[in-house]
Amino acid sequence: MNYTEELIKREKELGRPVRVGLAGAGQMGSGLAAQIGRIPGMSLVACADIDIKRAENALSLAGVEIIKSNNEAADSISNGHGGVVDNASALSELPVDIVFEATGVPWVGAEVANACIDAKKHILMLNVETDVTIGMYLANKARENGVVYSVANGDEPVACKELYDFSIDLGFEVVCVGKGKNNPLDQTANPDTCLEKATKKKMNPKMLASFEDGSKTMIEMAALANAINLPPDRAGMNGPVSEVSDLNKILIPQEDGGVLSSSGRVDYAFGPAPGVFSIVKSENITVIEEMEYLSMGEGPYYTFYRPYHLASIEAPRSIGMAIINEEAGLQPTTWIAEVVGHAKKDLSKGEMVDGIGGFNSYGVTYPVQEAKNLVPLGLLEGAEIISDIKQGEPITFDDVNLPENLINNLRKLQDNS
Repeated sequence: MNYTEELIKREKELGRPVRVGLAGAGQMGSGLAAQIGRIPGMSLVACADIDIKRAENALSLAGVEIIKSNNEAADSISNGHGGVVDNASALSELPVDIVFEATGVPWVGAEVANACIDAKKHILMLNVETDVTIGMYLANKARENGVVYSVANGDEPVACKELYDFSIDLGFEVVCVGKGKNNPLDQTANPDTCLEKATKKKMNPKMLASFEDGSKTMIEMAALANAINLPPDRAGMNGPVSEVSDLNKILIPQEDGGVLSSSGRVDYAFGPAPGVFSIVKSENITVIEEMEYLSMGEGPYYTFYRPYHLASIEAPRSIGMAIINEEAGLQPTTWIAEVVGHAKKDLSKGEMVDGIGGFNSYGVTYPVQEAKNLVPLGLLEGAEIISDIKQGEPITFDDVNLPENLINNLRKLQDNS
């Protein structure tokens, strides 16, 4: 569907474009802002960041010239201009239709998403970290309030889900869905070890550390698992090294020479990055013959592969899906995967846990039945260690005092629902 045509029609009918808000004006947020400014039918009119200058820059990238801050932001937006705030939750109070959450911080994402849903505004998450922590609660609450909660297009989970839907719609058995990983796995990576490389890439070193320590891959595949009801094969998944051409020989059941314990799993592989894949199977002779004629291989396993995902550049498509079709690109439908915090180094009693991509914890995806009494990674920031934990061990609820904050309270509501 061409959502832009529909958004242009909507703008003509209402006399204004879709008003978009953005929480977080870092690398992802700035790229999103620049792209939204090129698409008719939508306008980025509000941005929140603790650094007001960064928020103003994001709106400038989107083509906004007159920008007012904090108390003047709402009136500025109502008058057809732009507004910035230094409190991300305040976006929910501004005259916008839909908000992107791009901070990457779980507890901030919880506050922004919850406030937007309460205000009956659509919320799109570039913050998958929040989704794998309290996404089920937020999706259910959004449904009750008549708005869309969704992981934004462009990140691998949604790109994977599109291939999964394609596979199902064609009548194939889905064997494995996943993404490629292009960073080496170093579960001790931290902002200091990543600083030089991050500087060259113009990245936040903490973000790069979350890629290299595996947390980001674990988070993305857990979000996918909870959306399509296909579990991870085991704690940490398999993560084989594979060229695209060999995925349908490796990410298949062990009985046929692969690494999976069973068909119907999410996983990742070193090699196919930055793409995503769906491994499918057909035992129908006619289909096998047709697939071979179409140069898809001899079967019965086939690889559908998309060689790219466009991150924030692709995210604006989520606006059309939410506004025109009231459709979520990806949200939890069940809870079968958990991202558990593990100790990145020996942790001692009295230490405080920092955030994802920091110095003392990393994430590992577990089948949910194996994660009992293990602390979700997204709850750990600000926790106090009360029992010594060895490097590499999972962090249990007996090992920490969790902070009293919104994300922990919402997780309790999710667990008790």
